[in-house]
Order: sequence, then structure tokens, then C-alpha cells
Amino acid sequence: MSVEDKVAFGDEKQGHDVEAVAQVISAGNEEDDIVEFDEKKDLKRGLHQRHIQMIALAGTIGTGLFLGSGEAIVQGGPLGAFLGYLITGVLVSCAVISIAELSALVPLSGSIVRHAEYFFDPALSFAQGWNQVYSNCVGLPAEITATAVLVRFWTDVSNGVWITVFGILLLVSNLCLVRVYGELEFTFAMLKIMLIIGLIIMGLVIDLGGVDGQERIGFRYWNDPGPFVQYLDLPGALGRFAGFWTTLANAAYAYSGIESIASAAAETRSPRRNIPKAARRIFWRILIFYIVAILIVTMIVPSNNPNLLASTGDATQSPFVIAANLAGIKVVPHIINAVVLTSAWSSGNSGLLIGSRTLYGIAREGHAPKIFMRCNRWGIPYVAVVFIGMFISLGYMTLDSSAASVFGWFQDLVASAALVLWIVICMVYLRFYYGCKRQGIDRSELPWAAPFQPYAAWIGLVAFSIIILTQGYSVFIHGLWDTEKFFSAYFNIPLILVLYFGFKIIKRTKMVPLDEMPIRDFIRIAQENPEPPEKPLKGWHKLEILWS
Repeated sequence: MSVEDKVAFGDEKQGHDVEAVAQVISAGNEEDDIVEFDEKKDLKRGLHQRHIQMIALAGTIGTGLFLGSGEAIVQGGPLGAFLGYLITGVLVSCAVISIAELSALVPLSGSIVRHAEYFFDPALSFAQGWNQVYSNCVGLPAEITATAVLVRFWTDVSNGVWITVFGILLLVSNLCLVRVYGELEFTFAMLKIMLIIGLIIMGLVIDLGGVDGQERIGFRYWNDPGPFVQYLDLPGALGRFAGFWTTLANAAYAYSGIESIASAAAETRSPRRNIPKAARRIFWRILIFYIVAILIVTMIVPSNNPNLLASTGDATQSPFVIAANLAGIKVVPHIINAVVLTSAWSSGNSGLLIGSRTLYGIAREGHAPKIFMRCNRWGIPYVAVVFIGMFISLGYMTLDSSAASVFGWFQDLVASAALVLWIVICMVYLRFYYGCKRQGIDRSELPWAAPFQPYAAWIGLVAFSIIILTQGYSVFIHGLWDTEKFFSAYFNIPLILVLYFGFKIIKRTKMVPLDEMPIRDFIRIAQENPEPPEKPLKGWHKLEILWS
């Protein structure tokens, strides 16, 4: 009896029977394929350790950093932007280590959507599953729109042409072997890493007066125009705090997707080793690539620079480009635009994979039509890929209005969905944690026990809840009502609640009791089928330490 055949949680308790969900396949069929759940018969494990590590790293670098950081500086000032990205980065790390611990024990496609089925409530699995599908359906045209805007930096060819070209490339990439996806993401991640390191070095050179004819800047812009800005013309400390608080939602979009290391767990080799390894490095990657980059750019671009307020959507909007232009460095805008273009397409590529695997996962749980479970001979759920890919066509809305405005609207919707996802991850993890305590399970028995738990999950849950409830606060200030902003900021809250309670009432589901969670069964499967030991690096492979 496979997972799609099981009965929903309820009085019959068949939903807790892990044997109905997992089947152990004899070792030796494929390298690293030891423990497999029933869906392994369909999906193929083509993502290696280096793919997972670099996908995790690439998830922390994207259009939010290259383009969106300028808006954060305008709204919060240099110190406000720095604190906003730092605090949000720490909070996101709480969600990442939580989902990594769950995925190391239960490596299923769809990650938290599947975990909610066994450790919280089938209704939450249904609600977050479709909420996540919605998020990717909205995020996909956002990234495709970004690629169209970025290309217009060099040519006046219609956005529709580039939306079509890049959309077809996305579908081709996701319909091939998952190994192809992994190699593409690996390559784009390397480009982004080289760019951000180069920009950090460039920023330091500019700041320290290393450019001919330019004097040393230091922290001058932190003093004038100041560390904070008076946001929305609010008086005194209130205006400065409002600006800082606004940067939290800006940073949420920049970090969205960082939890994707677990989304393709069923297609990851040795997931119980490689997913936690990627999660352990998340905080340091955020610190190095985001926080240091934000710190440097706040030192070389004043918060009152008029170019930061531009909504071009291309490289000219990037604070790094503005800094380069101020220093008289002309070639940088073209380099940044080229790499940000690959970054936007890469984000769309990742969003299509995550959305399709989530749709596949909820179909296996019986929360979506079974047709989405169909896979091709390469182990790709092609029906789910095509369905999500259809929403690329929303990008054509840019043909009738400003592409940058459409991108901004999609960006706000994605940020709200990301906050809801992180809240759900923390909620499910806490139920799992207290389920372990109720059943007397020592966390040392788990494949990987995340540090700082349950405090990290509690901090993430409370903080993300406060941020999502207050992110659209400006519309409630007299004279500043904006229907579009209100909708994009708060639409996701009623959506997830309607999906959750609607399914719960119709299906009459119940929360999974702490003492009935199948934790012990999953632990037994992991213990009886250990993953092979990691092979030592030899020869040129020692270079892999850069991403392992």
C-alpha cells in the first residue's frame, strides 16, 4: 500500500503506519541509494553533495541582494538596512535548521508539506502544500519578468520575446534529468559567488580610497546623511524605527527560497548527511555574502542618492552599480547585469523545481489530483512541471504596464508567502520536538539533531508572526492607504487560514497526537539502512572543500 493509497489521519490511524509510506530497497542498485521511500520508484537521485551545497549557497544570493538592497538603504538608512538583513538572516537560519532536522529523518519531496502530514495535521499539509504551489506560481513570473527587464539594459526588443525564450529554457531544464538542473544551479552559483566577492573587494577599494582621484570614504555616509532615515516623515525615533522595520520585509524577499535545500530531498543522494551539512553552513554563508555585502554597500552609497529611488529593474538600480559609477568605474554595470540575469533565471529554475516537487508531494498525500504524480523515464514529475510552468505566462502582463512595477507587486506576494512558510516550518518542528519528548526519544537517536532547539524554532515562530502581521503597517497611517500594498502584504494570511480550516471541516481531520507520531518508525528505518560513509577527497577533488 503506497502513500497515495493511505487513509487520511483520523480514527482508523492508518495515516501513522510508516510501512504504508516507506519501502526499503536493497542496497547496490545505485550509488548512495540505501533508504528509499515509496516514491523512490518514480524519482531519481541525481543531486550530489556539491549540488545541494551550492544550491543552498545560491539561495542566499539573488536579485534581492543585487537590486533590492538599494530600496532597503533608502527606507532604513545604512544602519537600518544592515540590521534588517542581519536580524532576518539569523531568523531564517532558525527555520533552515528546523527543516533540515526533519528532512534528515524523513527525506521526502515537498519537505515541510509532507512532514506536516505526519507531525502536525493533514489539514496543514494540504493548506501549506497549495500555499507553496501558489507562491511558486507567483514567484515564477516575477523572476521571468526580472530577466526581461534586465535584458532591456542592452536592447529594446519586446519583453514578450525574452519572457518566451527564458520560459522555454526553464521548462526544458526542468523536464530533463534532475542532474541537469543540479549542474545548471552549480554553475550559476559559482558565477554569483565570484561576482559578490568581486563586488565586496571593489567596495572596499572604493571606500578606502583606492580609486584614482577618489578620497577615502570610510563611514562618512553613516554620519551624513545619518545611520537611519526619517521614513514616511514620521517624527523622531518613531520615523527611524519605522524605516528599519520596513527593511525586514525587504530582506524576507531576498532570503525567500533559502529553505529549498530540503525540497528535493527524495532526489538527493545521502540526504541524511548532505542536507544537514548544507544547513549547518547557512548562517555563515548569510554572514559572509549578505551581511558583509550590505555593510560594504552602505559605506559607499549615501541613503539619499536619487538613483536608489529609481525603479528601472536593471543594473542601474543596483547600489553596487551606483557606487561604481560614483567612482568612475564604467564596465561594472554590464558585468553585474549579466550575472544578475543568470541569477534571476536561476531563481525561476529553482522555483519551478520546488513548485513541481511540492505539487508531486501533495498529490502523493492525496491532496491533489493523482495525475501530478506521473513521471517520465528520467524520473521527472513532468505533469507537475508543465502545470507550474504554465504560470510563466503571467509575465506577459508586463507588456501592458511597467515591468518593474509588476515585478515589485509579485515581489511583495512572494515575501508574504515566504514568511508564512517559515512560520509553518517552525510550527511543525515544535510539534515534532515535543512529540519526541512525549515518546521518550532522545534526539541523539535522530540522523541529525539541530542546535539551539527548541529555542530557535520558538524565536522564529514568534518573530515571523510579528513581521507578517506588521509588514504592511504603512497603509494604516492616515493618508497613506494603498489597496495594492495592503493586498500583497496580507492576502496570504486569509489564504492559508481558509485552506487549513476549509480542509479540516470538510475532511474532519484532527491534529496528530504527540504520542502517535511515527517518529520511532522513521528512526528505525534510518538506523537499519545507514548511508555509506563519505569518501575522502583525493587529487583535484580536494578543491570541493570550497563547496562541501
